[in-house]
Amino acid sequence: MSSVQSPHGELVGALYRDHRGWLLGWLRRNVACAERAEDLSQDTFVRLLGREQLPAPREPRAFLAAVARGLLFDHFRRAALEQAYLAELMLIPEAEQPSPEEQHLILEDLKAIDRLLGKLSSKARAAFLYNRLDGMGHAEIAERLGVSVSRVRQYLAQGMRQCYVALYGEPT
Repeated sequence: MSSVQSPHGELVGALYRDHRGWLLGWLRRNVACAERAEDLSQDTFVRLLGREQLPAPREPRAFLAAVARGLLFDHFRRAALEQAYLAELMLIPEAEQPSPEEQHLILEDLKAIDRLLGKLSSKARAAFLYNRLDGMGHAEIAERLGVSVSRVRQYLAQGMRQCYVALYGEPT
């Protein structure tokens, strides 16, 4: 890894050289698939290269594990999303099911939405989905989440902002 890729490429390179083997072992203990562990290891370092700022961590292994844990969580969440989608497909009569190509596109869209909403807190994400997918009103969502109606409005605004940013970029 060269410093041309990012302003802190040398730091990431040192972390990679010194701790990649340890991180890969840690991931292999947490993921059944060796190839997935390898991918997550690489994704961890790519994520670090993409950061605008990267101070040298005092505890490199704990730092790398925290970054990898977030990626691991995303991986498991997307796998659960895929399983839920496939389970729902099984409820549709075969003649009405989308083609394999359409199924793939739908799944990719679901993963993109999941990444988008993954930037929200769990309650904000739940509020947004309850409102947009289930048609629940503010008071009903507030009761279900155990928050105020004004908090639900804030959560919905956060969700709408994420959608706006995804479609149009950051407002100027």
